[in-house]
Amino acid sequence: MVQHRAMAATGQIQQQPQQPQMEISVVEPVERKEAKRLPKWYHGGVASAAAACCTHPLDLIKVHLQTHAGNTKVGGLQMASTIVRGQGFTALYNGLTASVGRQLTYSLTRFGVYDVVRPLVAENRDPILLEKMAIASFAGFCGGIVGTPCDVINVRMQNDIKLKKELRRNYRNVFDGLFQVASKEGPSALFNGVAMATMRAVLITNGQIAFYDQIKNYLLQTGYFTDTMSTHFFASLCAGGIATAMTQPADVMKTRMMNAKKNEYRGVIHCVTLTAQQGGLRTFFKGFIPAFIRLGPQTVLTWLFKEQLRLNFGTKKDDQL
Repeated sequence: MVQHRAMAATGQIQQQPQQPQMEISVVEPVERKEAKRLPKWYHGGVASAAAACCTHPLDLIKVHLQTHAGNTKVGGLQMASTIVRGQGFTALYNGLTASVGRQLTYSLTRFGVYDVVRPLVAENRDPILLEKMAIASFAGFCGGIVGTPCDVINVRMQNDIKLKKELRRNYRNVFDGLFQVASKEGPSALFNGVAMATMRAVLITNGQIAFYDQIKNYLLQTGYFTDTMSTHFFASLCAGGIATAMTQPADVMKTRMMNAKKNEYRGVIHCVTLTAQQGGLRTFFKGFIPAFIRLGPQTVLTWLFKEQLRLNFGTKKDDQL
C-alpha cells in the first residue's frame, strides 16, 4: 500500500491497457442501375406507320403543291380547301394504304438497318456523328430501294384527284396499284424515280435518325435531360427541321418523276432542267412549309412512338456496375 502511494506520487503507476473497441462497418447495398432497353428491328417501321396515319393529309397536300405546274402561287391552306370542296374531307386520306405500305417497307428497312448496324460499329461506346451519318446513309440507301414501289403508288393515289376523271388511275388500294402498274406498264415502272427516292432516303435518314441520335445523346450528357418523352420531343423536333432542309429539292424531283407519264423525263438531269425552266430555282422548294409541317410532326410522332416501344418492349441490356 505504501509502495503504491509512493509510485502514484512519482507518476510511475502504469495504467491498465484499454480494451480495443469493436468498429462496426455498415455495408451499403450496391445500387444497380435500371437495365437499358435497346430497340428491336421492327420498332421503327411500326412507329412510322402509326405516325403516317396521323400526318397523311399533310403529305397529300405537299404532293399536290409539288406537282402543281405553272407560276401561280398556291398555298397549303388554299390547296386543302380546294381538295375538300371538290372531293370531300375523305379525299385528304386518298392513298392512305399506300402510305402505310411505304412505311412498312421503306422506314422498316432504314430504321431496322440502323438499329442493327449501330451496335456493331460501336459496341461499348457512343459512335461519333460521322459514324452515325455513315450508318444512316447505308440504311437510307437500302430503304430507298425497298420502299420505291409503294412510294410510286402512294404519290399516284394522292395525285389522282387532281386529274380529270378519264385520266385517273383509280387504284383501289396499294396492292391493286402495284398489280396494275406491273401488268400495264411493266415491273420497271414501279421503280420510277428510284435514284431520287434513294438520294432523298439517304438525306432524310441522316436528318431524322443520325442527327436525332446525336442531339438526344448530347442532351442526356448535359445532365439536365433524362430519357423521357420531353427529351424525345425536343430532339425529334430539331431532327425534323434538319431533315426538311436537307431533303426538299430531292423530294420535289422524286415526286415529279414518280408521277410522270412514261418517257416524260429522260432522266434526273432532264427532270431538273425542265423543273427549273418552269419556275426557276424556287420551284425546287415548292411546298417547303407544308413539307416541314408534315415532316416535323411525322418525325416527332415517329420518335415518340418508337421510343415508347423501346422503353416498354425493347431488349434489355444490363449496365456494368
